[in-house]
Amino acid sequence: MAVTDDIVTNDHEDHLLGQVMEILRSLDSSLDDITESKSLQVIPLKGAMTNKVFQINWLKKTGEHKVLVRLYGEGVDVFFDRADEIQTFEYMSKHGQGPRLLARSPIGRIEEFIHARTLSASDMKDHEISALIAAKLREFNDLDMPGPRKVHLWDRMRNWVKKAKGLCSPEEVKEFCLDALDEEILELEKKLSADHQCVGFCHNDLQYGNIMIDEKTRSITIIDYEYAGYNPVAYDIANHFCEKAADYHSDKPHILDFSQYPDLKKRKSFVHVYLSSSGNEPRDHEVEQLLEDIEKYTLASHLLWRLWGIISDHVNKIVDFNYAELARQKFKQYWLQKSTILENSGPSSTVSIY
Repeated sequence: MAVTDDIVTNDHEDHLLGQVMEILRSLDSSLDDITESKSLQVIPLKGAMTNKVFQINWLKKTGEHKVLVRLYGEGVDVFFDRADEIQTFEYMSKHGQGPRLLARSPIGRIEEFIHARTLSASDMKDHEISALIAAKLREFNDLDMPGPRKVHLWDRMRNWVKKAKGLCSPEEVKEFCLDALDEEILELEKKLSADHQCVGFCHNDLQYGNIMIDEKTRSITIIDYEYAGYNPVAYDIANHFCEKAADYHSDKPHILDFSQYPDLKKRKSFVHVYLSSSGNEPRDHEVEQLLEDIEKYTLASHLLWRLWGIISDHVNKIVDFNYAELARQKFKQYWLQKSTILENSGPSSTVSIY
């Protein structure tokens, strides 16, 4: 078995490679030759936050073949129901919205390798790519998916608060103000919930690593549905905007640069494409209202991923990442913005909050 030089460098990588091979052996008989191939190549892919992801290449008489192996992060089932996530994945693949599921086991799964490239942090600044994402996200949000069409955001936050309290030391509970979060969540729920808001099927984790582009066709594919579910579409867009502060491939991937949050002009352009992609030109008040809602939901995004960072720091040992520091930055940003966002009513007043 041949592997690239950057694959097996220590005992930890040896263990991961063993897990990859265990997943590969779970394939159906039509693909058994993968494990027998002497030219098997295992390439770790960087940037995944919840799982460990590998590209597997091998040679057959018909040419080179590729698959994607996803090893589930340790303890991450506290964040979502794995059965629901697999159901979403299978539904998406059947409807041409993502890669096909080839095989799965308790520790991971094998997916079809999509011949497109994953976006980078710099791509998030590209106006054309941003417009493509906006149109694709509208298509995603409009999907008619199984399950109750209700907002999951607030219950998810409350569940994560309980998980975080159960994992943290008294010192950490105090540092992250976990005892006060139920009140914070209730306040946000009351102030952000509104009858006019559109609830759709949301990705809920639309960072650049979960978006792929075909360079020839310029088509966008949204992948990785662990956190997907019904929520206000304003939250999905807000979370996407907040993710522009991240570069998970840098030397310090846990450090966020909030100056990269899009300004009003860029936000308005994204929202206009998003709304108009349905075929109807949006009215000015529709654009303004969605912009205002998005700004408010950035608070929910900061709070949710702060909790995610706290919990991940305790349970996820498969991905090398400073989750606690990311949680601290989200914590700080939430408090820096809260009063400004909630006290102002229009999107134009939030241009300089980042």
